[in-house]
Amino acid sequence: MRKDKKQVIGEEIGDESIKLFLLPEPADDTPPALHKLIKAYRGLRIDDFERFLHVFIEAGYDLNARDAQGRSFTDLIADQRQAAPYIELVEAVRG
Repeated sequence: MRKDKKQVIGEEIGDESIKLFLLPEPADDTPPALHKLIKAYRGLRIDDFERFLHVFIEAGYDLNARDAQGRSFTDLIADQRQAAPYIELVEAVRG
């Protein structure tokens, strides 16, 4: 990195950027809601993911969407090292 460039890590993103995670559509038979959750999980920090969940629900998407094998979002990410706080958020929002 050049010396005159400032490295930016972990800067909060705006609401419009968070809403962009509602746009991707699956290229296979994955339910759209599940696909959007996975994309957001992969692309957002935990604080931004929490904000995304509220936008996701307000847009009418289902947190309980399952793939063809019956796996939910939390099932799909459960074995990943950094998934625990994301799973906790989803469980808290589900109630």
